[in-house]
Order: sequence, then structure tokens, then C-alpha cells
Amino acid sequence: MAKQTPIMKRIEHPLCSPSLGAARQLTSLHFGQAGSGDKVYIQASLHADELPGMLVAWHLKAALKQLEAAGHLRGEIVLVPQANPIGHDQTLLGQQLGRFELASGENFNRYYPQLAQTLYPGLKPLLGHDAARNTRLIRDALLAAIEQTPGRTELHSLRQRLMLLAVDADIVLDLHCDYDAALHVYTGTPLWEQCEPLARYLGSSAQFLSTDAGGDPFDEACCRIWWELQALAEQDGLDAAIELACLSVTVELRGQGDVNHALARQDAEAILNFLRHRGLVTDRAASEPPALKHPATPLAGSENLYAPHAGVVVFLVAPGSRVEIGQPVAEVIDPVNDRVSVLASQYGGVVYALENRHYASTGMWVAKVATATAFKTGSLLSA
Repeated sequence: MAKQTPIMKRIEHPLCSPSLGAARQLTSLHFGQAGSGDKVYIQASLHADELPGMLVAWHLKAALKQLEAAGHLRGEIVLVPQANPIGHDQTLLGQQLGRFELASGENFNRYYPQLAQTLYPGLKPLLGHDAARNTRLIRDALLAAIEQTPGRTELHSLRQRLMLLAVDADIVLDLHCDYDAALHVYTGTPLWEQCEPLARYLGSSAQFLSTDAGGDPFDEACCRIWWELQALAEQDGLDAAIELACLSVTVELRGQGDVNHALARQDAEAILNFLRHRGLVTDRAASEPPALKHPATPLAGSENLYAPHAGVVVFLVAPGSRVEIGQPVAEVIDPVNDRVSVLASQYGGVVYALENRHYASTGMWVAKVATATAFKTGSLLSA
């Protein structure tokens, strides 16, 4: 009998039980063969109230099953369609509260371990001129360090399990969305050359670059260690070949309401085209990606427009629109006292996200603009 091609291995990863009689698990789906090529890790809805990625993951799952059965996968693809089972069980008075864990108040996409300083002393005497060997050594050290991290709480165990699945991958895609937004991406500044084809396939309207966004999000925990180890080696005068071995990208799949099959199929096909471009999907040659809609800009140039007083919000442009300096983006109208405040960009750029509520409290962000001017310092991400 002919040997059958394996189709999708499913693994359940138990999380730390938070209470008597309560237990959750994380599910990972594995396609292709580990060690036969590059590894890709894709997860959806780490912020559990951001659902477009889960639908994209479902379409990817179906496509990857077919590709694997036909022998068109080279390497390994790990898919986690629901990266946050804790957040999906946080429904309060009919509202999904999936951005922060209710037990601790912590953002599910913050406080992932940044291990360059910790691991470098042990790695230093082992690193040499063979970049591939160095990559294996660094990944082994990463996996061992994360494995030894105590999973004291359910949230800690979730972070640990996600990192163990992702940290040795060549490509990491973390699928999120904003409130009301155009598709946009975040990646490390040194990774832009690798990321640009993905942004083009996705039709991304804004591309944000940073080397340390603040808050230690998941994507940076997977990729930042590589350029930080490069810097530590250079600082010590160590002649070691350390490559940028992980392209890690946060993909914001438009807004929370953009959950439909047409967009999900489009986004899944864009991701598959990128994997064809990288040689991991071999059913056909990758198509030429479209031109980039807008140049990459520093995350430090993301401009928030805030409501100066409470009132009704009227948006004057759609997400993805380019605005000039001083061009009105939104109005905040106080119908009691007849105050009307026009919000405009000080720098000009692409309006990439809007608040999806139409009542603003004083000081609330209303719109975000991707500008070319790096004017922010400190933590660059919202809470």
C-alpha cells in the first residue's frame, strides 16, 4: 500500500488551571514536515475581540490541508487559529472583553520575554563564523530559556506556550485588527526588506517600523533578539555571524467589523502568495505583488488625534485616506454647548485607524495618522 501523505497534525496544549474545576487548552495545527525547510508560525486573535484573523486562519487551514495532501508544502507551517482561549471566555454583560486579562488587567499582547541580555553571556563563547550553526545555537538557547520560565498563572502559561511554538520560526505572522482601520502592518526596522513583499501582497496601507516599540509585544519577542545579539557581539568586538533569522510581523486586518468571507479569502491568498514567494508553498510560482500603497514610516511617527472635549464624533475621511497637513479628519460636536472642534493632522500622512465609537470622552483618541516624522519617544504602542 502506498504511503499516505500526512494531513494536519493537531496538538492540544493544556494551560495552567486558574481555579478548581476550570481548565483551558491552546490548539496548534501543524502542516508539512518539521526540519524539511523553513518554519512558519501564524496565530490569530491574541486580542480575543479582534476576530478577522480567526476567519482568515480558517480559510488558511482549508487551503493548507489541500496543499499538504498534494505535496506542495516545503518546511513546516504551524497555525494557531485561536491564540487566546482565556480572552474568548471573558464576556461581561454581553460584551467581549478580549484585550486585557480580567484577573490581572494585563494586555494579552504585552510582557513577552526579551532574552538577548540574559542569553548572550552563555552564547558568546559558542558563536562563530557559521551563521546557520549560530542560528541553531540561539534557537536552542531560546527554547530552553522559555521552557524553564515558570508558568505561575494561566496567562503566564499561555504566553509561554505561544512562545515555544513560535520562537524558532523563520516567519511569524501575528494576525490582529484595529477598531475601524485600513489594513496595516508592524515589523522591525531591520526586517523591512524581508517584510515588504508581504505588505505588497496584502495591499497594506501603512507599514510601521521600530526596533523597540515598548511593552514587549509578542512579535518583538520573536525577532528583536536577533538584532540585539548582533549589537551585543559588535559592542564586544566579537566576530560572529548572526543573521536576522526571524521575520516577525503583526498584521492588522482592517477593523473589528471586517469579518466576511470575501476579505478573509483575499487575505489568506495574500499570505499564501507570500509563502510561495518565500518558497514554502510550491503549487505554482508566486504572482508579482502589487506596488506598495504607501512607503514604510517610523512607528514613532504615528500621530494620534485626541478629542479636546466630550461630544459626538463625525469622521470626515475613511481609513486608508491620505491627508495633508491641517486637513480635517474628524469633528467632535458638543450639542449641549454648541462646541465644534475640528481634528487635523499636524504632519500629514495616511489615516490608518479610526475609533469605532461615535461618542468621545475628553482626551480619547479619535483617529491615527501614519506620518513620516518620528516625533514620539518612550512606549510607542497604545495600552
